[in-house]
Amino acid sequence: MRIKIAMGVVAGLLVLGMASPATAGEGRGGIGGLLVGCCFGVRTAAAFNDGKDLHFREWARLIPYAGVVFAVWDGIDGAGGITTTQLQQQYGALYY
Repeated sequence: MRIKIAMGVVAGLLVLGMASPATAGEGRGGIGGLLVGCCFGVRTAAAFNDGKDLHFREWARLIPYAGVVFAVWDGIDGAGGITTTQLQQQYGALYY
């Protein structure tokens, strides 16, 4: 139960951090960049700070238990040799 509350707080902070006017300018950074980095890693935080949005598969990792499915999905794609260019063609430049 505590993990669900903690994840809900983190998700809420992410939403609030991304919606604040301070993060909308040049180079996002700030609380939004901090939370994205803590939850999703340095590569995703750097992309977020460059103006990219989080992909639905990254958001899905915050869901208890179900997030493991998306982590395995990402691992299978990585083992298959998928590249950022292929992801950009499939999902668009907004995410990659």
